[in-house]
Amino acid sequence: MSKLTRAIVTGATSGIGLATVRALVESGRSVLAVARRRDRLEALAAETSAEVLTADVRDLSAMRGAIEDFAPDILVNNAGVGHGVDGLAELDAALVKEVVDTNVKAPILMTNIALAGMRSRGSGHIVNVGSIAGLHTLSSALYGATKSAIHIFSQNLRSELLGTGIRVTEICPGRVTSEFYLAAKGDRQRLDRLYASGIRELRPEDVAASILFAVDAPEHVNISTIELLPVDQAVGGIVMNRSGG
Repeated sequence: MSKLTRAIVTGATSGIGLATVRALVESGRSVLAVARRRDRLEALAAETSAEVLTADVRDLSAMRGAIEDFAPDILVNNAGVGHGVDGLAELDAALVKEVVDTNVKAPILMTNIALAGMRSRGSGHIVNVGSIAGLHTLSSALYGATKSAIHIFSQNLRSELLGTGIRVTEICPGRVTSEFYLAAKGDRQRLDRLYASGIRELRPEDVAASILFAVDAPEHVNISTIELLPVDQAVGGIVMNRSGG
């Protein structure tokens, strides 16, 4: 285990976030798990030694207080929403704002707050959970745009923090078995088909293992970007469809 021992994980009550909390606790670290669902957080606290905070990552005052009080040397920006994954045209403007605020503004603001303590200590690790949708052309303009923003944010932040001892990692998974499609707003039939596609997806534990791999790398090593997909998924190629017909 690296010398970094205090981690905040957002979106901590399901999927990648839940698996990451468990992995970090099992590695001997102190963890503050942040999520909106109090009942699930209480169950997580009973299961592990993690501290918990019921809050929305868009609530800047709550996040500032939590980060300043807990003083993390690891921040895992995992919370995100997938509204618009089936198209932008019919999506309500309020949901567009929710996606941008949750997927882009919140992790940037949380990182801004966490960096003060990390810089004073001369060490730390920012882990941003992105997506292959942020690296490749997929039919999800809004979601892809938010994850592309996180990709460039991570790359530029790494350059900005050069010489500070703070590491930056972006994790870019493909399909993961989780509640992602169940929670997304959009064409329910299409989302249900995506959720029940039958392909062998990544497990949240697979992604959590990649996060732990990056965090546990030797102090002089920065794992910049990890792209991981299930064997049953690939990206690339050209799609053609006749217009108007």
